[in-house]
Amino acid sequence: MQTQRDSWVLISGASSGFGEEFARQYAARGHRLILVARRLDRLDALAQTLRQRHGVEVLVEQVDLSQIAAVRRLHAGLHARGIEVEVLINNAGHGLQGPFLDGDLEPALSMIQLDIASLTAMTHLFGQDMRRRRRGKILQVASLLAYQGVENFAVYSAAKAYVLRLGEALHREFARDGVTVATLCPGLTDTGFARVAQQRITAQLNALMMQTPPVVRAGMRALDAGRISVVPGLINKLNAVFMWATPRWIHQAVLSRILNR
Repeated sequence: MQTQRDSWVLISGASSGFGEEFARQYAARGHRLILVARRLDRLDALAQTLRQRHGVEVLVEQVDLSQIAAVRRLHAGLHARGIEVEVLINNAGHGLQGPFLDGDLEPALSMIQLDIASLTAMTHLFGQDMRRRRRGKILQVASLLAYQGVENFAVYSAAKAYVLRLGEALHREFARDGVTVATLCPGLTDTGFARVAQQRITAQLNALMMQTPPVVRAGMRALDAGRISVVPGLINKLNAVFMWATPRWIHQAVLSRILNR
């Protein structure tokens, strides 16, 4: 029987936000970790803290995941060292807020590259390994905005819709090979993402903001339970039901007003 201390959890985007919290919670469970991101100083500091606090083995991989070649090198390098990833947390991503035509094209294309192309490559490469072993788990981190297109979040909501639909399809497809795929769809959370995305945080949005620990716990529970997807937080769940139960023109207008006031 494989124990937690024998298994490796790879977390992309591990230098902050959800990724950092996933690392903390999996380390508390006793898992060995592979932390992947671009900011080496933050990865090293987090790794040292987790080693001291939980006594777990932590590998740090400085990788620009927006480059598919770098994703391939990461996978090949771990394979050459005999490291088998049991759990893949596809968390790396970023977003932008603003009118589609007012922004530069390059940031939008860069976001598509990271949020869609690189996530797909990570899923394919490590998913093939899991299929050969007939075991493994993959958590795709999407967003509540995956459920609809939102004014001033056009590319981001479209990218996260891809992540959600990919995860839903692979949930059934991979199950035949003993591999679990679940998708986490968080709402607004205090991760620092809003600042990077240049998102305006109103008093109303601030009141709805969740903290990272319960969101991450929800994702881990969904993955352990083999659920297809999860929306953490009661208000976010109600929002998802509202979007399902109403015509697009209604919920698009309501959410656009909330996010863009």
